[in-house]
Amino acid sequence: MPSYDFRSPRIYVDAPLYDGATLSLDATQANHLINVLRLKPGNIVLVFNNRDGEWQAFLTAAGKRTRMLAVKTRTRLQEPAPDLHFLFAPLKHARLDYIVQKAVEMGASRLQPVLTQHVQVTRVNLDRIRANAIEAAQQCGILTLPEICAPLTIYRAIAAWEPSRLLVFCDEDAPVRDPVATLAQARSAHATDAPSLAVLIGPEGGFAPEERTALARLPNTVRLALGPRILRADTAAVAALALVGAVLGDWR
Repeated sequence: MPSYDFRSPRIYVDAPLYDGATLSLDATQANHLINVLRLKPGNIVLVFNNRDGEWQAFLTAAGKRTRMLAVKTRTRLQEPAPDLHFLFAPLKHARLDYIVQKAVEMGASRLQPVLTQHVQVTRVNLDRIRANAIEAAQQCGILTLPEICAPLTIYRAIAAWEPSRLLVFCDEDAPVRDPVATLAQARSAHATDAPSLAVLIGPEGGFAPEERTALARLPNTVRLALGPRILRADTAAVAALALVGAVLGDWR
């Protein structure tokens, strides 16, 4: 179990962190800490910035309405994120928020929307994705935010593929009855304990036949069904990331 403070509130800041730094809270952060959590001057807040680890800071009052954070002690060093890319067909707002949050919780280092033939949503709000990624990282003790990429068509993603990266391509039509055994076989084929990974989840309408064919031509590809039931795209994302984390990733 990770040895870190679950009880103190955590916030992401886009500023250098070091002993003696003073941070200004923006209006949203100040409202959350003071009006929602009811923190007082002297209370502890944990801060991280995606590069300097996690630091303990203390809430201070700089005026009637202004609140600052005084940074004191580093509590955790920055650690590299798992080399796990998550590719997904965009969904409508609430369900897209959900899969972004869960992907961050499960260690995804890159979030890549992909546009397929049967995708139902073609416009993606990257600022909203980033906000959800930050919220998930704040709540779950994660120090490294994922890279958030602009949408690509599935064919552009295939054209730019790294041949050494193992792709777990989730497809309800795949003739695989035991996804755990299939992933374990893929693990044994790689010399390293932690291969570069990618997980691809398709749209609610599934992949088109020509998309399946193009994906199957990629090297290091595992086409995987997620069990005997058809899952919603957001459920499939969680199931796939959990399986990959347990068999191939940093859960082992």
